[in-house]
Amino acid sequence: MKKTPQFSVRTGPSLGLRSEMLYGHFIEHFHRQIYGGVYDPGNPLSDEDGFRTDVLEAMRRIRVPILRWPGGCFVSSYHWKKAVGPERTPFFDKAWRVEDPNSFGTNEYVRLCRKVDCEPYICTNAGTGTAEEMSDWLEYCNLPSEGEYARLRIAHGFPEPHHVRYWSIGNENYGWWEIGAKTAEEWGRLVLESAKMMKHVDPTAELSAAALADIDWNVSLLKNCGQHIDWISIHKYWNLMANENVFATYDESMACTNDLDTEIRKVRGLLEAFGLEKRIRIAYDEWNLRGWHHPNVHTLRQGVDREEYITPRDLNDRNQDYTMADAVFSACFLNTLNRNCDLVGMACFAPVVNTRGCIFTHPEGIVLRSTYHVFDLYVNYLGDEVLNLWAEDVDTMPVHTKEGRPEDVEVLDVLGTRFSKDGTLAFAAVNKHPSETKELTLNTGVHGVYRSRRITVWGECTESYNDIGHTEVTLSEGAWRKGEGSLRVRLLPHSVNVIQVRPV
Repeated sequence: MKKTPQFSVRTGPSLGLRSEMLYGHFIEHFHRQIYGGVYDPGNPLSDEDGFRTDVLEAMRRIRVPILRWPGGCFVSSYHWKKAVGPERTPFFDKAWRVEDPNSFGTNEYVRLCRKVDCEPYICTNAGTGTAEEMSDWLEYCNLPSEGEYARLRIAHGFPEPHHVRYWSIGNENYGWWEIGAKTAEEWGRLVLESAKMMKHVDPTAELSAAALADIDWNVSLLKNCGQHIDWISIHKYWNLMANENVFATYDESMACTNDLDTEIRKVRGLLEAFGLEKRIRIAYDEWNLRGWHHPNVHTLRQGVDREEYITPRDLNDRNQDYTMADAVFSACFLNTLNRNCDLVGMACFAPVVNTRGCIFTHPEGIVLRSTYHVFDLYVNYLGDEVLNLWAEDVDTMPVHTKEGRPEDVEVLDVLGTRFSKDGTLAFAAVNKHPSETKELTLNTGVHGVYRSRRITVWGECTESYNDIGHTEVTLSEGAWRKGEGSLRVRLLPHSVNVIQVRPV
């Protein structure tokens, strides 16, 4: 007889307290993320500062803890000084090949973060920029009044420092597609000099540096800069779609869940080899199942007509493409981040608004895509202490990768957490199976009578999606029920759930 999968809370120490910054987000000057997205002066739904109030409300609901800006590839030819103060100089963005009005700059970004009540996280120009330009930016934001740039901020109407704690040196400068790409040796030297100057301006600033799960790149970075940086930044998109907007199927998306912790494990090993795993944490500060679609830009052949390289970007905003596949994958990745909370302290879903984001804007309102409800679920219903679980008899199911390779993936992905403030348990339970309800047993360790409830993100089929006037994926709260002993739970197919258990 087939056994029911069991997940048991281990006795002994937990895996640790996860940082709320694991549920962070990212926004870039690409297509409609900022202009016509979160920032839309003149729209009736925008406030006096030009920010869409419906977007702000949605961001507050998922308690965005940290917001990375301004890039992304955009930042590697971005000069921040031209986008502060009353006189703004539009410039041609060489990364995305459009004119940027520069009307959204540092002060607008910090104002956005304050309205949402999140930490700002500025990514600096390490492409065409210099160590001095990066440290000048830090002066502008963080020094009370000393020096030219702090006084410039004051002259711009901000007498108090912005107190930007988190800074990234560069974006993907290891990549040939990045403006100002560097070799491993060049990168180690630039990061060292940049970190020195930035820490001289503000020793409390926390610095990350662009990296990838590559031995040569990280050895150079860590040898040169291991004592000067606080974070190591890694990115990943599993369904790459830059030139061809071909979406991985539900089956192919589930195959990607076999590859969720690869980069984390590799970077962990390198940090441990250098004895830096207690000093440097991982910032997974760009991630999404779907890569952004921007054909004929980061290629040898450049598009000439708008229809070749700009118009196709509208395909990123087809709401019907963001289904339960995106929701289930994202939940599994968030589970992976939580299980690595000892080392991963920050992550940024890319992006928060439009493109592949969890919020879509149109002139009359917003659409909350399937991934938005996953963030709502994890932020508002999971605990902060990550428990050590023991799993038995977990089924697998056959899938195929996008390349057609057959693989088996575990059907269930379960994460255990506890609210440190009151001891309530909360289990994130994902059923990846496209069509079958699955049963599992939770051995919670709670003695005596308890109350439990389930909160579920679900749509009737794997292709369920949300659009203007069309809502198929929702978050629903179940009622509290009394129980005793082990808790048996039935999970709908392709569903994301949190089961809360509270001792009576």
